[in-house]
Amino acid sequence: MLSGTTAFVTGASQGLGREIARTLADHGANVALAARNEDGLAETASEIPDDRVLSVPTDVTVEESVAAAVEVTAEEFGGLDCLVNNAGVAGPTTPVEEVTAEEWLRVQDVNVLGPFLCAKHAASYLRESDRGSLVTISSIAGKRPYPLRTPYAASKMAVVGLTRALAFELGDDDVTVNAVCPGAVEGDRIRRVFEARTEREGISPEEAAQRQILDDLPIEELVPPAEVAELVAYLASPHARHVTAQDINVDAGATWY
Repeated sequence: MLSGTTAFVTGASQGLGREIARTLADHGANVALAARNEDGLAETASEIPDDRVLSVPTDVTVEESVAAAVEVTAEEFGGLDCLVNNAGVAGPTTPVEEVTAEEWLRVQDVNVLGPFLCAKHAASYLRESDRGSLVTISSIAGKRPYPLRTPYAASKMAVVGLTRALAFELGDDDVTVNAVCPGAVEGDRIRRVFEARTEREGISPEEAAQRQILDDLPIEELVPPAEVAELVAYLASPHARHVTAQDINVDAGATWY
């Protein structure tokens, strides 16, 4: 499905980013792994054939780092066809009165500035591709925010706006631009969110998950990372050439728009 293409995946050292990178490789893509954690990058790279993987240590909040990583990727594989903006942070789980300016700015730097910088430096390569695609991982928190998560919700709503603007800006060159909005995805990040609520409210992590997420779902389950990754692969494929400017939910029914 993706044979002969090259994808640049941020946040690829762990969690959902690792799953996305492996899935794109399974579908035939060359994959550049971008993240700050070099040990994690090495672990992800070990699960992808050597001739189709490149580790590029990257800080998505630093423009020079992003520019260099994208350029190295294009040189190594002869171009770039897909950008996956996955790197992100959850930020604090706390009332707005207690959120510091530093916490707020850190979340916006990683979750909004990062995707912007990656799009900025990948755009010329995506325009040159005959199947260019850009996929950014947003969240249903940007559509249906949860309490105590103001920095995160604001950042993920911003990503949807960025996606829509870029879809029209890059569409003349047949580049598709979409956002994927997962619900609560199985993994360490959501467990940390539940643990933070546990500490504040004096309840168990299981009860926090049930109250905050599961009680309000048609399918009362966390989302498997593989389902998100397969959607990303579809959006990067020839089968989705007319799917653009969309923010698509993978959330067990939590959000309806």
